[in-house]
Amino acid sequence: MLKVNENFMKLPPSYLFVDIANKVDQFSKQHPEVEIIRMGIGDVTRPLPKAVVTAMQKAAEEMGNMETFRGYGPEAGYEFLRSAIAENDYQKRGVAIDKDEIFVSDGAKSDTGSIGDIFDVDNVVAVCDPVYPVYVDTNVMAGRAGEYREGAGWSKIVYMPCSRENGFLPRIPNERADIIYLCFPNNPSGVGIGRKELQKWVDYALRNQSILLYDAAYEAFITDEDMPHSIFEIEGAEKCAIEFRSFSKTAGFTGTRCAFTVIPKELIFNGVSLNKLWGRRQSTKMNGVSYVVQRGAEAVYSEEGKREVRENIEYYLNNAKIIKEGLQKAGFEAYGGVNSPYVWMKAPNGLSSWEFFDLLLEKTGVVGTPGSGFGISGEGFFRLTAFNTRENTEKAIERITQSFQA
Repeated sequence: MLKVNENFMKLPPSYLFVDIANKVDQFSKQHPEVEIIRMGIGDVTRPLPKAVVTAMQKAAEEMGNMETFRGYGPEAGYEFLRSAIAENDYQKRGVAIDKDEIFVSDGAKSDTGSIGDIFDVDNVVAVCDPVYPVYVDTNVMAGRAGEYREGAGWSKIVYMPCSRENGFLPRIPNERADIIYLCFPNNPSGVGIGRKELQKWVDYALRNQSILLYDAAYEAFITDEDMPHSIFEIEGAEKCAIEFRSFSKTAGFTGTRCAFTVIPKELIFNGVSLNKLWGRRQSTKMNGVSYVVQRGAEAVYSEEGKREVRENIEYYLNNAKIIKEGLQKAGFEAYGGVNSPYVWMKAPNGLSSWEFFDLLLEKTGVVGTPGSGFGISGEGFFRLTAFNTRENTEKAIERITQSFQA
């Protein structure tokens, strides 16, 4: 008789953002007169940079001609894009990453979820708490998480609480962890990490022969000079870290889909190259990202592309400033929003995360993300994103501050 992967049965019936979408849809049907302002899911709203669109249009025309048509591309990505990434994102920052250490994919979500394929099921996993749900859920699916304990999380996962008391930064765990997920600038809290703090994690991983899975999807939002844009700016990281990057938030590719993962050739555990393992996994399970999209991603690194991307990033950062300063001026606790498009606020009046979600939607029509959806330590907090228009952002903060008292 056919057997299913029973680990999937341990998960909640639906993904966090599906639950939110269902709640909002139901509310909209019941209250069609209410204007909904969505500041929950981290989806961009500004259009693709013109340089990207132009490059994709040209590439699409090439695909319509016999002489320039392309079929299957290299699974790891076309050399022109990997070379552009290596030069602009790493070598210009003094980081010696080569193009054959870069694997182009359809998203950082896909890669952070799939990277576990190359690791044994018995590895001990450590995550920040709160944390992006994909890290935990995919390890549950793989069988690394153990059993869920109400109020305590998964039995085999090491949780690293990120609270106000420690500046929402995780502390080095007392016990040994094999696989450690880090995300900076952080989703959901919006805080960044300095070089000295990140060096501690690299040193820990080197001592324990652990791997750091470093999600740097929001590095383009960093404004603090002390914060590294890549973990590979930290000494020794090339021997203990894998980095995930995305064009989604950087250049508006949420609907276009393009990202990349960096696995240095120096990452060798028990004589096995992780670079080669991931290459084998990718060549088996995917056929790469389309030529048209990769030409668009390449254009992000043109002079025009860089200027247009920077304009979009500054637009969202200004929205984040409006959110944070507006909330703080009204007496709310608010964090992040300086090196990140996310603002992490304390739910007012002792409300739980979901209680505040429901009340906020009912009273203001504003949609955010309940902090408890990111983990136990997120309870009582709430995430707002800067990925909307300035007009809607200002309107949303006005509604919140007028409807609630901090």
